Amino acid sequence: MKDVQITASGGGVQLTVKVVPGASRTKVAGGWNQALRVAVSAPPEDGRANAELVEFLATVFGVKRAAVSIVRGNTQRVKLVQVRGVDVATAQQKLAGFS
Repeated sequence: MKDVQITASGGGVQLTVKVVPGASRTKVAGGWNQALRVAVSAPPEDGRANAELVEFLATVFGVKRAAVSIVRGNTQRVKLVQVRGVDVATAQQKLAGFS
């Protein structure tokens, strides 16, 4: 995913994620305006889509769920996400598998 912008921040990385809730399964759905597009199977109700996004990104980046947090955009489809314990090069490498 060369078009996804990933920046170093606070012992980890930050990236913008566009969430598409209500998908048939949770998956990386490509890039969108320098953001990572992720389809999640959970509906956007009661924070379920956010919880599924956090769990999915923790798996993708190989970190614990507590290392992934939504910095901005909790109620929006476009979110700023922080992943601690990963550097920019590693994050890019992990996302390269989804190209």
